[in-house]
Formats: sequence, C-alpha cells, structure tokens
Amino acid sequence: MTFTDQNVHDIIASGKPVVIDFWATWCGPCQRMAPVVEELAEEYKDTVAIGKYNIEEENDLTTQYRIMSIPTILFFKNGEQVRDLRLAGAQSKENLEKQIKKLIEL
Repeated sequence: MTFTDQNVHDIIASGKPVVIDFWATWCGPCQRMAPVVEELAEEYKDTVAIGKYNIEEENDLTTQYRIMSIPTILFFKNGEQVRDLRLAGAQSKENLEKQIKKLIEL
C-alpha cells in the first residue's frame, strides 16, 4: 500500500491498525527494508494497513510526526499514533512483526 497526503488521514481515522514506513528512494536502508514491508503487508492485509510513505513526494505526516531520519516506522490504532511503538532505522522482519503483533493486541 502506498500512503499519500490524500489518503493517509482517512486510513488512520478508520480505526484499523496502521503501520507506516517513512522512506525515500535515495535511502539504502529503506530500500533493504522494502521487501520486508511488502511481505508483512501481504501477510497482515486482512487486519492491518501496512504501507510506505515517500517523504520526497509527500510531506504532511513528515512534518506532523517530526520524522528526522529514515526509515522510521510509525504505528496507529483507533485513529491515533501509538507512541510506544515507534521504530527508527532498518529493522529485521522478526522485530517488525513483533511490533505489529503488539499493535494488534492493543
């Protein structure tokens, strides 16, 4: 899923668990994480909206959530950011999946 300034606010407001990977084309760690994010998006497609937000093309959320480095992954549930679940830097599939499971259990 691709998050844009046009769709992301509605997706977050839906209340469904949401995982947003902030990335850019020039970011090596972001590129290495892309297959992991895509795999997890497919595995959890029925329960969690997982996708990418390109900071070069979009900027509403980058400013709103003070994204200072990428990749950064934010988690949302019931229309609000889950502050305890913020990841920065490249993540293993196992660690990201562990955080997604925590998000679902909230």
